[in-house]
Amino acid sequence: MTVMALLRTRDRWTPLEGELLGFGRMQAYGRSFARHGRGAWFHFAIEFVWQLLTLSTRFCVRGARHLPSSGGAVVVSNHLSFADSATLTAFCLGAGRVPRYLAKASLWRAPVIGSVMRSGRHIPVHRGATTAADAYRDAVAAVREGECVTIFPEATFSADPAGWPMKGKTGAARIALATGAPVIPVANWGTHDLLPAGAWFPRMTPRRTVQLLAGPPVDLSDLTGREPTRAVLAEATARIMAAVTALLGEIRGEQPPSVLREA
Repeated sequence: MTVMALLRTRDRWTPLEGELLGFGRMQAYGRSFARHGRGAWFHFAIEFVWQLLTLSTRFCVRGARHLPSSGGAVVVSNHLSFADSATLTAFCLGAGRVPRYLAKASLWRAPVIGSVMRSGRHIPVHRGATTAADAYRDAVAAVREGECVTIFPEATFSADPAGWPMKGKTGAARIALATGAPVIPVANWGTHDLLPAGAWFPRMTPRRTVQLLAGPPVDLSDLTGREPTRAVLAEATARIMAAVTALLGEIRGEQPPSVLREA
């Protein structure tokens, strides 16, 4: 296989599994991104940020085949940096899906960011809603309509000193159990070197390596259809975070902790 070789997957050109993308292949990867349904402002944000990532990072992408090419899906990832949303967006776009982020409702009131959120049909979480079900009502509706909804279950950057995920919130589990949609775990590693927590600007040189690894859907079949009690939601969330943590351990070549830190 030559260095320029690409595999054709689900009628989309994707990088070879485990290939470290140089500048030219990063550009080619960006040209393969899904475009339909982005919205004008979200489209502009994607194109602008991708150019920055092309200059400052090299991607290694594995497991994109696990993200369904159509139909409702919930994508979950660990969270270490503000750059995570950019790299996870690229991963989803490269797999042929336009992600809809679940994010705090206050972002819709922010200049420019609010326009991006509305344009991209992202989903506000209404904190202080009457019930937890109300907070995730729009996300459940989006998944049922066939959208790819993307969530950082920790809801904040990991505070673990070694960068392992913390225990997750129950939002992803609530949406998955209400819809029966597959939950695709993704480990995202390297963004903390690109844009550390608390930093205002990314480190453009030397180019950082960002690794993204997706796994098969988390098995929640025995929990789907049951009343979403606290115990059921806790079990589903634990399985989701265990899957993400195991993938991160595979990327890092390290044994993850057996017990995750409290958020």
